[in-house]
Amino acid sequence: MLTRWPVQGVRAALCAGLVLALPIAGCARFDETQSQPFTTEPERKAPPPSTPPPPPPLPAKPFPKECPAPGVMQGCLESTSGLIMGDDSKTALVAERTTGAVKEISVSAEPKVKTVIPVDSTGDGGLLDIKLSPTYSQDRLMYAYISTPTDNRVIRIADDDIPKEILTGIPKGATGNAGSLIFTSPTTLVVQTGDAGNPALAADPNSLAGKVLRIEQPTTVNQAPTTTALSGMGSAGGMCVDPSDNSLYITDRTPTADRLQRIAPDSKTSTVWTWPDKPGVAGCAALDGTVLVNLVNTKQTVAVRLAPATGAVTGDPEVLRQDTHGHAWALQLSPDGNVWAATVNKTAGDAEKLDDVVFPLFPQGGGFPRSNADNT
Repeated sequence: MLTRWPVQGVRAALCAGLVLALPIAGCARFDETQSQPFTTEPERKAPPPSTPPPPPPLPAKPFPKECPAPGVMQGCLESTSGLIMGDDSKTALVAERTTGAVKEISVSAEPKVKTVIPVDSTGDGGLLDIKLSPTYSQDRLMYAYISTPTDNRVIRIADDDIPKEILTGIPKGATGNAGSLIFTSPTTLVVQTGDAGNPALAADPNSLAGKVLRIEQPTTVNQAPTTTALSGMGSAGGMCVDPSDNSLYITDRTPTADRLQRIAPDSKTSTVWTWPDKPGVAGCAALDGTVLVNLVNTKQTVAVRLAPATGAVTGDPEVLRQDTHGHAWALQLSPDGNVWAATVNKTAGDAEKLDDVVFPLFPQGGGFPRSNADNT
């Protein structure tokens, strides 16, 4: 049987045969209508001048934490006290007042227990505040204000070491044990002590209760005597420094009113604001003459604004948060300009299923509210 070749295939075969048989320069190409010159290898198009951009990345999925508390850094904590924000604004250290645990928390990981400090959490005592050394990256030191069965005290903890005493003998009572810590310079640790439920102790210059104390070069050996920056404190709230002018702000609760006080860089003291209705002042954060204060009893965070020239309050405190996440104590400014708070719902009341939590004051961003215009 004969195979029928297409016309073009036959021509190609003939041409190939001629190439093998004869030393000719080339072979013509024919088509159905018209002969054309021999065509060479087709030209290749140049690649596009630039590579197309890659497709946009898929949105990040929330980390599947065991405690899926929405809109917070961490939930399912015990009642909190101290809070330290990480440099990346996505991590923090949080202290649990009643358990003595210090936990490393993150927006993208399960909490990790850094250390557990033995404390007496009866009444309003326990692990009351934590602060890192200003040179923590080199010395790995953390300071804590705690209650023991016999007193309140300041201790220092090195990584993987037992706590060591810095200041002991602060009077302890059935109430009035809250206290706070802050570094106002790389070498000055300031300690706010409660009045142990006895205002007379706060007025007694020989008592460590109800005072704002300075500890220079805090050490566990041959510590220099403390100096008193402020007396007559009630039940302690919190302390914060405004870095714009280095003013130190202190909140406390007296039998007649809650207060926000100020120690200026020249050591002059003044009462900035009082709350006769005693809403339960707690932690604070300050920047550019605006001081944010948590009010535990009323579930609020308010902004107290001061005139730059005189330091006088410019109006009634402005409510920035009402009810969201409940009763908050600690308040800390993060490097990205946001403000974070930690709640005490399990001990203050109205605890929800996912309490207690660490949450951003401004979940949509926007930074520290430095003027009224920021919140209109």
